[in-house]
Amino acid sequence: MDDLYREQILDHYKNPHNFGELPDADITQEGDNPLCGDVVTLYLKLDDGKLGSVRFRGRGCAISQASASMLTDMIVGRPVSELKHFPTSDLLEELGIQISPARMKCATLSVNTLRVALNGGAAEVEDE
Repeated sequence: MDDLYREQILDHYKNPHNFGELPDADITQEGDNPLCGDVVTLYLKLDDGKLGSVRFRGRGCAISQASASMLTDMIVGRPVSELKHFPTSDLLEELGIQISPARMKCATLSVNTLRVALNGGAAEVEDE
């Protein structure tokens, strides 16, 4: 089963969903992992209390970029109030593989960046 998830991660890395910029984004937030050099920038367009559209740009390892791609698929159309506390576990479950402690910051970079973007620059701390 892990092979299926690894293929999914590689597909999201090679063919990321929602990749690019939103020129009319309401919120733009960059997050980085200085330990390994991963960078993700989220572009969020709000629509009546919901996330109307989302795009991302980034560079880094397959895990960080694939998780950003997967996250964008998971969050579009959802209420902003819900996304302010988006569970890290939901994204990790979507990744579908065991993430080592050394790779956890890579896997969670996009969701942590989302929380910073929607909580006025302060990350919501969540038990992982």
